Amino acid sequence: MDVVGVIPARYGSTRFEGKVLADILGKPMLQHVWERAKQSLLLDDLIIACDDERVARAAKDFGAKVVMTARAHTCGTDRICEVINPLDVKVVVNIQADEPLIHPTMIDKAARVLLEDKDISMSTVIKAEDEPEIINDPHVVKVVIDKSNFAIYFSRSPIPYHAANSEITTPVYFRHIGLYAYTKDFLFIYKNLPVSYLERVECLEQLRVLEAGYRIKAVETKFDTIGVDTPQDLARVVEYLGPARASEALKPVPQTHAQPEAVPQEPLDTEAALPEEPIKEKSDATDPC
Repeated sequence: MDVVGVIPARYGSTRFEGKVLADILGKPMLQHVWERAKQSLLLDDLIIACDDERVARAAKDFGAKVVMTARAHTCGTDRICEVINPLDVKVVVNIQADEPLIHPTMIDKAARVLLEDKDISMSTVIKAEDEPEIINDPHVVKVVIDKSNFAIYFSRSPIPYHAANSEITTPVYFRHIGLYAYTKDFLFIYKNLPVSYLERVECLEQLRVLEAGYRIKAVETKFDTIGVDTPQDLARVVEYLGPARASEALKPVPQTHAQPEAVPQEPLDTEAALPEEPIKEKSDATDPC
């Protein structure tokens, strides 16, 4: 297989226990994630990795492929490694179980760069951001990139800092969307990297990759998401989808501030949906775990 997607789905979330099974318009949140990921054009297989029978039963009920993993895992990366270890696969995509509005083109773009360039071992998704409230929110991780679209740094602070005497009147910012793709080999290198200093400072696990001298390719998306960390976030998703969209949960909608675009009902042409334009030199809150 070329590409396998894994959705690590832990029931025992600290801030919102059982959120992966939280109801959104009659379906558990996990089902929304799975249905959207299934629309990816590049995934050869899609697996839900869980450690709780309640999650496993719910996933099997809506037709997902499920692998039970050890309860001892402390993060999603370890859970993914257990699932992927026996598989012959080139690229692994880590799909967050709390992103019910994920767009399938994000999966395809992150995977494609690894398939097309053997020198790239890890990729992630970013989105241009111009709202000051979001840029200054420490719960939203920002990222700066180089001219080749590799991440230079991730931070909860607004980066780049806009100096008062800067000749740049309107800096461009990127926020991080927590979807990752790795080669299988690098996934296990990553798993075994020690916790780094900057990771401890920012509480962002992806920084251990940069501190260890590895690179993370950033691919840009025009689509937004609402990550669910709290019941309040869940309410935003339910309000966004709303009763009017209950029968067409994958309907496209106009882009507005902090509102994601929904997934079209028909399978997507990735290239048509997201043209491969170079990311301008610019500058969320998710960890790989």
